[in-house]
Parts: sequence; C-alpha cells; structure tokens
Amino acid sequence: MRLKMVPENTTIDFFRFATYTFGASALAMVASIIAFFVMGLNYGIDFRGGTTIRTESQQTLVIKQYREALIKLNIGDISITEVFDPNFKSTKKVTEIRIEQQKGAESVTIETISRIKTALRGIDPKMVFPSVESVGPKVSGELIQTAIEAVLASILAVLFYIWMRFEWQFSVGAVVALVHDVTLTIGVFAVLQIKFDLAIIAAILTIVGYSLNDTVVVFDRVRENLRRYKKTPLREVLNQSINETLSRTVMTSFTTLIALISLFVLGGDVIRGFVFAMIWGVVVGTYSSVFVASNFLLKFGVKRDWTKNDGSAGTQYANIDA
Repeated sequence: MRLKMVPENTTIDFFRFATYTFGASALAMVASIIAFFVMGLNYGIDFRGGTTIRTESQQTLVIKQYREALIKLNIGDISITEVFDPNFKSTKKVTEIRIEQQKGAESVTIETISRIKTALRGIDPKMVFPSVESVGPKVSGELIQTAIEAVLASILAVLFYIWMRFEWQFSVGAVVALVHDVTLTIGVFAVLQIKFDLAIIAAILTIVGYSLNDTVVVFDRVRENLRRYKKTPLREVLNQSINETLSRTVMTSFTTLIALISLFVLGGDVIRGFVFAMIWGVVVGTYSSVFVASNFLLKFGVKRDWTKNDGSAGTQYANIDA
C-alpha cells in the first residue's frame, strides 16, 4: 500500500486567490526589510569579531561542562566546537572556543583569557591551550561583505541558468521567488533575534538551491505542457502543471522537514540556528515555487510555440538541456 499525501489528478486553482497570496508575499517582504533596518540582526562572533581559543585535553569532551563553566564569567556570546583531525591521537580531545569581541577592545584581554583558562582547568587541571587568535572588526566586516557577495552571486547565477534553460520570463519568476525566500529568512531572524553567523549564510545558500530545484521541477512541467497544449490558456497550463507536480513537491518537502525537525529537536544548540533556517527555508521555498514564481510567469506571459524562432522572446538558448 503506497502512502499518498496528495490525491491523484488534483484540480486545485492556485490562482483563484492570486491577488491575496501575492499581496501577502509583498507585505511579508516589506515587513522583513523594515525589521532588518529597525531591529537589526543578532550577529554572531563571525560577524562581530572576537577571540578564538584552542584547548587540548585528555579527558572525554563534554561541551555542556565547558559552556556552564564559561557562562559564569559573563563574557558574552560563546561558541564551543569539537575539532576532529585524523592526525590527532585517540586520547587527544581538542576544542575551539570563540568569544565575542569585548566592548571597547580589539580582542579579549589577557586578564579575561586567564580567567577562561582557570575556569576550564577546573574541569581538567592538565588542559593546555596551544593557540589564542583574535578576529578584529576589519576581518568580521570583510566576512559580512563576502557573505553578501556570495548570496548575490548565487542569485545571478540562477538568473543566467534559468534564462538559458527556459526563457527570460521564467528566470525573472525564479529569481523573484529566491529574493522572496532570502528576504523572509533574514526578516524572521531579525524579528526573533536568533544568532546570525556564517552557518546561517550556508543555510541561506542551501535554501536558494532547494527553492530553485522546486521551481525548476514546476517550470519543466510547464514547458512540456506549453508544447503539448498550444491553444490552452496560460493560466490553465500553469494550474495543470502545478497540480501534476504537487505530489512530488509535498512529499519532498515533508520528508525533508522530518529530518530537519529531528535535527532541531535532538541536534543541540550548536546547529539549532542553521536547522531553523533550513526548516523556514523549506516552507517558504515550497510556497514561493507555487505562488510567487508561477504568478510572475502568468503576469509576464510566455511564448507558446517553441518550435519557431522568436528573437524578441530571448529564447536563443531555450533548447539547451543544462
């Protein structure tokens, strides 16, 4: 017996409330932009600067003990990561501790580092600290700039890819959907003040890929149906295409969410922000593929007969199977 989350041969009219869904998306994007400028993001150490301390211990590593020992020092945001390296001996437990930049200082002071060492040696008296490195405001500023460039480059690459594979109207719809997803993700992080670091940038880039994949699946079926039903109104072709791919869309999103929710509940604090961004991205990415990208395609229109060359439609690369 097969599991069916969506009935076969659905005939849902996804454009019946297009004005409301499109308006809701526009309002959500505006609210996200306002939240970003008014509330700002809760930047992590990667973007605020700070100090990294590497520790080596012979005892079994329990990150919870490390965190509890350091929180008592009231030194701000702390990130603790276990370091794995095949060159390490099996008895060597290595961690990397990152501490946010202290107010009015380029890095953590020598006195604070001494307090940190004392607190951690309360867990393991033989613990050693092979390196202490600082990330100043200049480096953290460069990381912010690089992160923005990475997101913009990915969106431009998507624009070019969809334009080559389909038509420019498809690429505009896909890019607007991606901008919608990224904007709403940044907005929810601003509203909830969840720590925003390089891991979240990785999540955003992953969201871009996930949303694009979902959109391309729908657009690929649209292209097939446009060739098959040359006289059918575009709205009906889009509705039919979305309905035909709906089962795949829902099943893919559902199974992905099962894994992500499991990680969110059981994965611990270190990856919780990343997983939350992925969960949010899957939800808004699925929504935008159906209600945002297709809405733009309906508004812009598209050439119906793909067997004829139409220089005005920007389809010189439309038949390339990238």
